[in-house]
Amino acid sequence: MANITRYDPFKELAAFDPFNDNWLRFPRWLREATPAEPAIKLDVTEDEKGYRVKAEMPGVKKEDIEVQVDGNQVSLSAELKREKEEKKGETVVHSERYYGKQFRSFTLGQDIDRAKAEAKFTDGILELTLPKAANGKAEKISVQ
Repeated sequence: MANITRYDPFKELAAFDPFNDNWLRFPRWLREATPAEPAIKLDVTEDEKGYRVKAEMPGVKKEDIEVQVDGNQVSLSAELKREKEEKKGETVVHSERYYGKQFRSFTLGQDIDRAKAEAKFTDGILELTLPKAANGKAEKISVQ
């Protein structure tokens, strides 16, 4: 008995269909091989008095956070040390480690009064209260 297969002239072109991710296999494999660096995610709100910033920094200690304000530019950085290890008996089955520095910088619409600026860190969330001001020079803000 003969096997009959239907010829589809567009089958090869389907691999390049932008809605079909078969042509993305190598980049996906590459992304899975090297886990992405965690990013600092921000929420910024503004009122007439100033700005409020909430930044997600999971797994970071407050001693490892640095906040710097220069005029209307705000820079956040954090040293991250994350380890995860799974064991069965004495043999390591799986190990994930990440050591590095996260950095995020953004510009606001108006200069910040650094003398009245506040930073609090609780449960992996950094909350900044940044009142609006005229001018000034770069200064670090201590995290409470």
